[in-house]
Amino acid sequence: MTEDGWPELPPRAFAKADSSSDTIFYAAPRFVTHIDDGAIAAVTKLYHALFPAGGTVLDLMSSWVSHLPEEVAYAEVIGYGMNAAELAANPRLDRWFVQDLNSDPKLPLADASVDAVGICVSIQYLQQPVEVLGEVVRVLRPGGVVAITFSNRCFPTKAVAIWQGLEGHDQCGLVSHYLQRAGFPSVEALELVPLGRWGRDPLWAVIGRKGERNEG
Repeated sequence: MTEDGWPELPPRAFAKADSSSDTIFYAAPRFVTHIDDGAIAAVTKLYHALFPAGGTVLDLMSSWVSHLPEEVAYAEVIGYGMNAAELAANPRLDRWFVQDLNSDPKLPLADASVDAVGICVSIQYLQQPVEVLGEVVRVLRPGGVVAITFSNRCFPTKAVAIWQGLEGHDQCGLVSHYLQRAGFPSVEALELVPLGRWGRDPLWAVIGRKGERNEG
Protein backbone atom coordinates (compact mmCIF):
# COMPACT_ATOMS: atom_id res chain seq x y z
CA MET A 1 0.00 0.00 0.00
CA THR A 2 1.29 3.43 -0.89
CA GLU A 3 1.38 6.25 1.63
CA ASP A 4 -1.71 7.75 -0.02
CA GLY A 5 -3.66 4.74 1.25
CA TRP A 6 -2.68 5.48 4.88
CA PRO A 7 -4.43 8.75 5.80
CA GLU A 8 -3.75 8.05 9.48
CA LEU A 9 0.03 8.04 8.96
CA PRO A 10 2.34 11.00 8.28
CA PRO A 11 3.61 11.74 4.76
CA ARG A 12 6.57 9.62 3.66
CA ALA A 13 5.96 7.11 6.45
CA PHE A 14 7.35 4.34 4.26
CA ALA A 15 10.26 6.30 2.80
CA LYS A 16 13.85 5.11 3.30
CA ALA A 17 17.04 7.09 3.72
CA ASP A 18 18.59 4.94 1.00
CA SER A 19 16.08 4.98 -1.84
CA SER A 20 18.24 2.92 -4.20
CA SER A 21 17.07 -0.53 -5.24
CA ASP A 22 17.13 -3.11 -2.45
CA THR A 23 18.66 -5.59 -4.88
CA ILE A 24 21.84 -3.49 -4.77
CA PHE A 25 21.97 -3.40 -0.98
CA TYR A 26 21.47 -7.16 -0.66
CA ALA A 27 23.68 -8.18 -3.60
CA ALA A 28 26.54 -9.34 -1.35
CA PRO A 29 25.76 -12.18 1.09
CA ARG A 30 25.90 -11.53 4.83
CA PHE A 31 26.58 -14.75 6.71
CA VAL A 32 25.81 -13.25 10.11
CA THR A 33 22.93 -13.37 12.57
CA HIS A 34 21.24 -10.08 13.36
CA ILE A 35 20.11 -10.88 16.92
CA ASP A 36 21.93 -12.56 19.81
CA ASP A 37 21.66 -16.18 20.97
CA GLY A 38 18.99 -15.42 23.57
CA ALA A 39 16.72 -13.73 21.06
CA ILE A 40 17.32 -16.52 18.52
CA ALA A 41 16.35 -19.10 21.16
CA ALA A 42 13.14 -17.15 21.80
CA VAL A 43 12.29 -17.18 18.08
CA THR A 44 12.91 -20.93 17.90
CA LYS A 45 10.76 -21.57 20.98
CA LEU A 46 7.94 -19.53 19.45
CA TYR A 47 8.16 -21.42 16.16
CA HIS A 48 8.12 -24.71 18.06
CA ALA A 49 4.90 -23.70 19.78
CA LEU A 50 3.12 -22.29 16.72
CA PHE A 51 4.27 -24.16 13.61
CA PRO A 52 2.74 -27.64 13.19
CA ALA A 53 5.09 -30.60 12.80
CA GLY A 54 4.59 -32.11 9.37
CA GLY A 55 3.23 -28.85 7.99
CA THR A 56 4.46 -26.60 5.21
CA VAL A 57 6.38 -23.55 6.44
CA LEU A 58 7.22 -20.36 4.53
CA ASP A 59 10.30 -18.59 5.89
CA LEU A 60 9.61 -15.15 4.46
CA MET A 61 12.53 -12.71 4.20
CA SER A 62 14.91 -15.54 5.05
CA SER A 63 18.69 -15.87 4.91
CA TRP A 64 21.24 -18.62 5.59
CA VAL A 65 19.52 -19.62 8.86
CA SER A 66 15.82 -20.07 9.62
CA HIS A 67 15.80 -20.51 13.44
CA LEU A 68 13.37 -23.43 13.16
CA PRO A 69 13.58 -26.08 15.90
CA GLU A 70 16.05 -28.74 14.79
CA GLU A 71 14.08 -31.60 16.30
CA VAL A 72 10.87 -30.85 14.37
CA ALA A 73 10.33 -32.23 10.86
CA TYR A 74 8.18 -30.28 8.43
CA ALA A 75 6.70 -31.49 5.16
CA GLU A 76 8.41 -28.62 3.35
CA VAL A 77 10.21 -25.40 4.24
CA ILE A 78 10.08 -22.73 1.53
CA GLY A 79 12.43 -19.77 1.73
CA TYR A 80 12.13 -16.31 0.29
CA GLY A 81 14.98 -13.84 0.50
CA MET A 82 17.03 -11.23 -1.28
CA ASN A 83 20.31 -13.08 -1.68
CA ALA A 84 20.62 -16.38 -3.55
CA ALA A 85 23.92 -17.37 -1.91
CA GLU A 86 22.43 -17.01 1.58
CA LEU A 87 19.36 -19.04 0.68
CA ALA A 88 21.40 -21.76 -1.01
CA ALA A 89 23.45 -22.13 2.19
CA ASN A 90 20.37 -22.58 4.41
CA PRO A 91 20.09 -26.31 5.26
CA ARG A 92 16.44 -26.08 6.36
CA LEU A 93 15.10 -24.89 3.02
CA ASP A 94 13.64 -27.45 0.62
CA ARG A 95 13.17 -24.80 -2.05
CA TRP A 96 13.57 -21.05 -2.24
CA PHE A 97 13.10 -17.99 -4.43
CA VAL A 98 14.58 -14.50 -4.68
CA GLN A 99 12.27 -11.52 -5.11
CA ASP A 100 12.17 -7.86 -4.13
CA LEU A 101 8.87 -7.57 -2.27
CA ASN A 102 9.12 -3.78 -2.26
CA SER A 103 8.90 -3.88 -6.04
CA ASP A 104 6.58 -6.88 -6.41
CA PRO A 105 4.66 -8.00 -3.30
CA LYS A 106 2.96 -10.95 -5.02
CA LEU A 107 4.17 -14.33 -3.75
CA PRO A 108 4.69 -17.08 -6.38
CA LEU A 109 2.77 -19.61 -4.27
CA ALA A 110 -0.66 -21.18 -4.61
CA ASP A 111 -3.66 -20.20 -2.54
CA ALA A 112 -3.97 -22.03 0.80
CA SER A 113 -0.69 -23.90 0.29
CA VAL A 114 1.23 -23.29 3.55
CA ASP A 115 0.45 -23.85 7.22
CA ALA A 116 2.74 -21.30 8.85
CA VAL A 117 4.81 -18.24 7.93
CA GLY A 118 7.76 -16.77 9.82
CA ILE A 119 9.12 -13.24 9.31
CA CYS A 120 12.15 -12.74 11.52
CA VAL A 121 13.75 -9.29 12.09
CA SER A 122 12.72 -8.06 8.64
CA ILE A 123 9.26 -6.51 8.80
CA GLN A 124 10.83 -3.05 9.21
CA TYR A 125 12.07 -3.07 5.60
CA LEU A 126 8.69 -3.55 3.88
CA GLN A 127 7.33 -0.51 2.08
CA GLN A 128 4.10 -2.27 1.10
CA PRO A 129 3.49 -4.29 4.28
CA VAL A 130 -0.26 -4.70 3.91
CA GLU A 131 0.06 -5.97 0.35
CA VAL A 132 2.71 -8.50 1.40
CA LEU A 133 0.72 -9.64 4.43
CA GLY A 134 -2.39 -9.84 2.28
CA GLU A 135 -0.44 -12.32 0.19
CA VAL A 136 0.41 -14.18 3.40
CA VAL A 137 -3.32 -14.43 4.14
CA ARG A 138 -3.87 -15.81 0.64
CA VAL A 139 -1.22 -18.53 0.80
CA LEU A 140 -2.04 -19.66 4.35
CA ARG A 141 -4.42 -22.53 4.83
CA PRO A 142 -7.47 -21.91 7.02
CA GLY A 143 -6.32 -21.81 10.64
CA GLY A 144 -2.75 -21.00 9.58
CA VAL A 145 -0.46 -18.66 11.48
CA VAL A 146 2.14 -15.98 10.80
CA ALA A 147 4.77 -15.10 13.42
CA ILE A 148 6.52 -11.74 12.97
CA THR A 149 9.47 -11.21 15.31
CA PHE A 150 11.72 -8.17 15.68
CA SER A 151 14.26 -6.56 17.96
CA ASN A 152 15.63 -3.03 18.22
CA ARG A 153 18.27 -3.61 15.54
CA CYS A 154 18.01 -2.77 11.86
CA PHE A 155 19.87 -1.43 8.86
CA PRO A 156 18.86 2.20 9.44
CA THR A 157 19.20 3.33 5.85
CA LYS A 158 16.79 0.59 4.70
CA ALA A 159 14.20 0.56 7.50
CA VAL A 160 11.12 2.63 6.72
CA ALA A 161 10.83 6.03 8.40
CA ILE A 162 7.83 5.25 10.60
CA TRP A 163 9.57 2.21 12.06
CA GLN A 164 12.53 4.27 13.18
CA GLY A 165 10.23 6.79 14.84
CA LEU A 166 8.75 4.15 17.14
CA GLU A 167 10.00 1.84 19.90
CA GLY A 168 9.19 -1.77 20.75
CA HIS A 169 5.65 -1.67 22.10
CA ASP A 170 4.57 0.95 19.58
CA GLN A 171 6.19 -1.12 16.82
CA CYS A 172 4.02 -4.01 18.03
CA GLY A 173 1.02 -1.76 17.54
CA LEU A 174 2.14 -0.85 14.03
CA VAL A 175 2.65 -4.49 13.00
CA SER A 176 -0.70 -5.41 14.57
CA HIS A 177 -2.25 -2.68 12.42
CA TYR A 178 -0.58 -4.14 9.31
CA LEU A 179 -2.02 -7.57 10.06
CA GLN A 180 -5.50 -6.29 10.77
CA ARG A 181 -5.57 -4.27 7.56
CA ALA A 182 -4.30 -7.31 5.65
CA GLY A 183 -7.29 -9.34 6.83
CA PHE A 184 -6.14 -11.35 9.85
CA PRO A 185 -9.11 -11.70 12.23
CA SER A 186 -6.93 -12.62 15.22
CA VAL A 187 -3.79 -10.69 16.18
CA GLU A 188 -1.68 -11.00 19.34
CA ALA A 189 1.47 -9.12 20.43
CA LEU A 190 4.03 -10.59 22.85
CA GLU A 191 7.21 -9.42 24.55
CA LEU A 192 9.50 -12.45 24.37
CA VAL A 193 12.75 -10.94 25.71
CA PRO A 194 12.20 -7.77 27.78
CA LEU A 195 13.91 -4.52 26.91
CA GLY A 196 16.38 -3.32 29.50
CA ARG A 197 18.23 -6.51 30.34
CA TRP A 198 21.84 -5.42 30.06
CA GLY A 199 23.76 -7.13 27.28
CA ARG A 200 20.71 -8.81 25.72
CA ASP A 201 18.75 -8.06 22.57
CA PRO A 202 15.05 -7.49 23.28
CA LEU A 203 12.55 -9.40 21.18
CA TRP A 204 8.88 -8.84 20.38
CA ALA A 205 6.47 -10.96 18.37
CA VAL A 206 3.20 -10.20 16.67
CA ILE A 207 1.15 -13.26 15.70
CA GLY A 208 -1.65 -13.34 13.18
CA ARG A 209 -4.03 -16.27 12.79
CA LYS A 210 -6.15 -16.86 9.74
CA GLY A 211 -9.74 -17.88 10.34
CA GLU A 212 -10.89 -21.44 9.88
CA ARG A 213 -12.84 -20.43 6.82
CA ASN A 214 -10.78 -19.57 3.77
CA GLU A 215 -10.60 -15.75 3.81
CA GLY A 216 -8.37 -13.87 1.43
